[in-house]
Amino acid sequence: MPSSVPRTAAVPALVAVAMAAGLLAGAGPVSAAEIRIHGIQGTGRISPLVGTPVADVPGIVTGVRTSGSRGFWIQDQAPDNDPATSEGVFVYTSSVPTVAVGDSVTVSGTVTEYIPGGAASGNQSLTQISSPKVTVVSSGNRVPAPVTISGKSVPAAYAPKGDAAAGNSINGLRLKPRSYALDHYESLEGMNVRIGSSRVVGATDPYAELWVTVKPHENDSRRGGTVYGSYTSQNTGRLQVQQLAPAAERPFPVANVGDALTGTTEGPLDFNQFGGYTLVARTLGEITDRKLARETTRPQRDGELAVATYNVENLDPSDAQTKFDALASGVVHNLSSPDIVALEEIQDSTGAKDDGTVSAEETVKKFTAAISKAGGPSYAWRTIDPENNKDGGEPGGNIRQVFLYNPARVSFTDRPGGDATTATDVVRTKGRAALTHSPGRVDPANDAWTNSRKPLAAEFSFRGRPVFVVANHFASKGGDESLTSHHQPVNRSSEIQRLQQARTVNTFVKDILAVQRDADVLVLGDINDFEFSGTAKALSADGALYPAVKSLPAAERYSYVYQGNAQVLDQILTSPSITSGSFDYDSVHINAEFAQQNSDHDPQVLRFRP
Repeated sequence: MPSSVPRTAAVPALVAVAMAAGLLAGAGPVSAAEIRIHGIQGTGRISPLVGTPVADVPGIVTGVRTSGSRGFWIQDQAPDNDPATSEGVFVYTSSVPTVAVGDSVTVSGTVTEYIPGGAASGNQSLTQISSPKVTVVSSGNRVPAPVTISGKSVPAAYAPKGDAAAGNSINGLRLKPRSYALDHYESLEGMNVRIGSSRVVGATDPYAELWVTVKPHENDSRRGGTVYGSYTSQNTGRLQVQQLAPAAERPFPVANVGDALTGTTEGPLDFNQFGGYTLVARTLGEITDRKLARETTRPQRDGELAVATYNVENLDPSDAQTKFDALASGVVHNLSSPDIVALEEIQDSTGAKDDGTVSAEETVKKFTAAISKAGGPSYAWRTIDPENNKDGGEPGGNIRQVFLYNPARVSFTDRPGGDATTATDVVRTKGRAALTHSPGRVDPANDAWTNSRKPLAAEFSFRGRPVFVVANHFASKGGDESLTSHHQPVNRSSEIQRLQQARTVNTFVKDILAVQRDADVLVLGDINDFEFSGTAKALSADGALYPAVKSLPAAERYSYVYQGNAQVLDQILTSPSITSGSFDYDSVHINAEFAQQNSDHDPQVLRFRP
């Protein structure tokens, strides 16, 4: 579930705003005397003392954060016997804290609930003490022993079902840490925790964080990841890892999926906007390199047509030549030079400069030249320029789909007249289906495509057999709630538009099949949704298409890694004439599992005999 939210420093949400939105609820004023941390945390997600001043709360400092959301964590040395109550809490100082790990302190301030990303994000909140007055009682004390998070301690069930009367929120429910993974993590919020040697399931990203799993056999892929296979299979063992040490003191390690974070990783358990529960390591283990290799698919055989889809992540001429060369090498060597390549996220010739340019000629010329230089074919190309800033994506970038094809292997059937606003239709010609415009856009005036990429349809000929290909880039998942939302099940608002888009494309494919039942049709691209989603079901409705990724073993179905979940976003779907025959599908893993990426998506290739 990719996020479009910028990674900026956190600012505490106002408690009054959150309470007005019905997200937070606390008890009335209580006496501040003899308040301990477990009394502040309570047995639920929301503190029973939210909005209440507290005085002289004792604890040992277990971690200090000097950037971003500045503050420190304290933990009580005199815990209660209730597994639902955390013994740790974050103290938000806003400025660089003056305490050190091992200090025994008392803290006075106001109990607040900070919602990372704001109330509209649906995120759970973080209990903290704000506007603090801190007194250091002593220094050099032993940090409370960490609680070990392991495959045995984390429950198999992910989250309780939310309260329907509260909009499916779990905020008002008592924690059951022995029953649900989210409750288990919440019961440790702010506490000193540790993990032992764990497998990396999300590569190091530009923000100095990675993902591990404490459950090595939970939906594991053959390459070391953890596969997200359904809305009820959230993979409970995933945990984000950051470190407290500044990069100048210790650079964050570079890790790929399948590597191991060995030794002990220990520190406070935080909750943030970009991953939920996060172990902020005071002590970070070492990375053991498992030498994950980038995959290479086989070349197409005689009589086979190879068709690929590849999201090249906002490619434009201002990108470094090294990016063009790396992407080109991927097409030539890892994808074995497919006959047809549908590209997504090709930007116009001036990139994100919002100057009215819509042509992508310079972008595509630079890319096809890099492919030729890498030893690939001299690809020809076809596309339709969008209207300026009407297709979403980065403002000014005007991303669109582009067909590359190898004229030595396949012919493009040109039927002029298609443009940004003119729809291509299906007609019968000599007993076969044909497009009125090739390339042409599919129903571009439909509201389904508002601020989103319009499908690009084209007709090719391979050994005299027509092949229809529809390249797509459906609406993003921006705006969807995270798996750690306080709504369970989570709200997936972005799916509404993708469902409309899927139905529109499904109708277009049915129009082709109504004219020619045995027409070879491929619908492909960045669908931005899972193979088990409502979007995929709408695309394949009434047997018009089949998600070819389902031909792979479940452990190999992924093209993207998000928050440690290996998942399907990029797809190729086949019409019945292809599905019923012999085809070979490959999700070629060359980007998503690696810290060093040329794109954040893995390309997909399908080979069949028209």
